[in-house]
Amino acid sequence: MKRAHPKMPLVLVADDYEDTRRIYAEYLRFAGFRVVTADDGAQAIAKAKELGPDVVVMDLAMPGVDGWTATQRLKKDPRTKGIYVMAVTSFSEDEHRLRAWRAGCDAFLPKPILPAELVRRIVGRLTTRPE
Repeated sequence: MKRAHPKMPLVLVADDYEDTRRIYAEYLRFAGFRVVTADDGAQAIAKAKELGPDVVVMDLAMPGVDGWTATQRLKKDPRTKGIYVMAVTSFSEDEHRLRAWRAGCDAFLPKPILPAELVRRIVGRLTTRPE
């Protein structure tokens, strides 16, 4: 199994379902990423400010501070506005997609998404981002 090097990209997985967090985190670690998790939007904001992840995988429907609000707050803060936020959600209607874009999400991926596809999307983003 690959071990994540400290210089490997850091991914923050924010989802209120423990199984989803665990599955995505394990798969991302296996793919070589460093991973941290958050179980709600408030925790995602705090960890993003503290750790500065390269990518946030953000569930939109979380109790308390939801993913839309968390993304808005991240994008308004100069310390976190450059973090790439991928909405991964069971909401699939156009109105939810539009709301995600307006909140500042950089990508919108409907659930269910296989962990391998999530890794592919993250790798694609990280290999095409401007330095």
